[in-house]
Amino acid sequence: MELKVYVDRLSQPSRAIVIFCKVNKIDFEEVGIELLKGQHLTPEFKEINPMGKVPAIVVDGKFKLFESHAILIFLASACPGVADHWYPADPYRRAEIHSILDWHHSNLRRGSTEFIQNTLLAPFFGRPLNPQAAAEAEKVLSSSLSKIEALWLKESGQFLQGSSQPSIADLCLVCEIMQLEFLGETDRNRILGPFKKIQRWIEDTKNATNPYFDEVHQSLFAAKAKLQMPS
Repeated sequence: MELKVYVDRLSQPSRAIVIFCKVNKIDFEEVGIELLKGQHLTPEFKEINPMGKVPAIVVDGKFKLFESHAILIFLASACPGVADHWYPADPYRRAEIHSILDWHHSNLRRGSTEFIQNTLLAPFFGRPLNPQAAAEAEKVLSSSLSKIEALWLKESGQFLQGSSQPSIADLCLVCEIMQLEFLGETDRNRILGPFKKIQRWIEDTKNATNPYFDEVHQSLFAAKAKLQMPS
């Protein structure tokens, strides 16, 4: 299988795809699409993803797929050698993963993306900061973190659903939360500080996917430094 992966490592779902491929020794060509330069909006890229968003993949020059959850499910199903814990064959565990992924987009992702955009990144995309929208997004974000701890992080295991090994849901959600590294230390600690189980889970997911997790997230930390954001 010839796999091209179109990503920007500043994008949290893009990082999840790249980490997954590297951890599972999936052979792929990474094609960089720089969001800050508007490369996702070019006619050439929209032939790959008409939605104009990353990540996207092209398989064997013909099959095109976008939406990170769909991509991870496809790769876990189609690529030989991917361990079962990433996307279990058991239909009940698989259904639980789908439930978490469906929840992710309209809750955790909405909260984190809108908060960071409206406190920090909007001007880089030609939009003004919006403190009121940021305040509302922080409520969604905090509520989402509370739900993760209450519903899916159990004492019986290190990962979501009480599992002893990570799934694609762990990787998606942790990469989402890592976007908070763009923030200054005060804001980041205010948001994440109350959630001790989530902090342990992030570290466990890093450890389970390193050295690739740290390698792929270097782009985020480099961008933060370049934009001269306080640590």
